[in-house]
Amino acid sequence: MVENQSERHKKRMKRQKEVVDKQVQKSIKDKGLLLVITGNGKGKSSSGFGMIARALGHNMKVGIVQFIKGAFSTGEETFFRRFPDEVAYHVMGDGFTWDTQNLEQDIASAEAGWAVCQKLLQDPAVNIVLLDELNIVLKMNYLDTEAVLNDIAQRPPMQHVIITGRGAPDAVIEAGDTVSRIEDVKHAFRAGIQAQKGIEL
Repeated sequence: MVENQSERHKKRMKRQKEVVDKQVQKSIKDKGLLLVITGNGKGKSSSGFGMIARALGHNMKVGIVQFIKGAFSTGEETFFRRFPDEVAYHVMGDGFTWDTQNLEQDIASAEAGWAVCQKLLQDPAVNIVLLDELNIVLKMNYLDTEAVLNDIAQRPPMQHVIITGRGAPDAVIEAGDTVSRIEDVKHAFRAGIQAQKGIEL
């Protein structure tokens, strides 16, 4: 007798459940994670802020430090500043490096931003720290990658850290517990469409 589609599906899902259940049973560690979101595609910061929203849903306290960005206000900044008791929000950039065109200024801004990060990374009351566009700062050598990773490694044991931005250095990728690379397939900007509120801004 030939199995019908429903029966084949049920068997497949049963096998899949067995595999997933075994993995869940083996996953007994509990630790603060280092998450790295990089690549040339759109959605790196969006993913980081999505996790921040999820954390707030669990009544967690979060810290956000935005590097590079800062020349104009974004929708995420306007939104998350509505939660001053739960969110410590710091915009430390002066705008895109091709706009600032000032190496000394960019380095000074990065160093000031990292001083803020160090305080958040030492505070056990902060559950998640989002370091938005930090990868670009490290790629441009505005901060020392080894020193940054050492500070992150010394954080409270259950504190999660999210690093976003294209061009993540190899050392950052190696240090990450979860690393996602977002691929650039197509972007409206290349078709002459300007950045849109709620999408890019």
